[in-house]
Amino acid sequence: MFGRYHLRAVFRIRVHGRERMPATGPVLVIANHSSFIEPQLIFGMLPRRSAFLVKAELFAGLAGKFFLAIGQIPLKRGAIDRKPLMTAVGVLKDGGVVGIFPEGTRGAGDVGAAERGAAWLVRASGATVLPVATRGTRKPADGKRRWRPRVDILVGEPFTPKVGLGKTGLDQGTEELRGELAALVKTLDDWRTENGFVTP
Repeated sequence: MFGRYHLRAVFRIRVHGRERMPATGPVLVIANHSSFIEPQLIFGMLPRRSAFLVKAELFAGLAGKFFLAIGQIPLKRGAIDRKPLMTAVGVLKDGGVVGIFPEGTRGAGDVGAAERGAAWLVRASGATVLPVATRGTRKPADGKRRWRPRVDILVGEPFTPKVGLGKTGLDQGTEELRGELAALVKTLDDWRTENGFVTP
């Protein structure tokens, strides 16, 4: 796989807690998002094949054919489009794995805010949630990529939240998921600081 083999030529990748991925059943992977590399990286490093919701702009040319070939789902940001969400629900109800970035777009990756899509998928499918934190993929502030920077992927403990009905239930579920993922990112940040690894 691209993420498992080719990215190792660019990054020194370490995965912590890979064994926490449930071996069977529907799993919604929620991950922080700070660079365009995370979908390929997480897709390649987790032990089960996953379908990530990826922004539709990336599905152009050869890259688009590659994403479709490995089962990724195009998502139009800022548009009301239920098709990708229903496709994801179908994957989950068939016992598969879907990945989503609750922040909705790339940024600092500290999960200070989240959109409702992840909680909606949990409510629609009853999937187990697996939080995944990634650090080390962003370029430094000076814009210069260091030679084979250290990248850490921390897989958290799976949990199954109960997302209530209506907008209130969705908002509460979104905050629960955001809080769990943000806490995992902080755990990884603290560990990297203690061990002398530069973040982002």
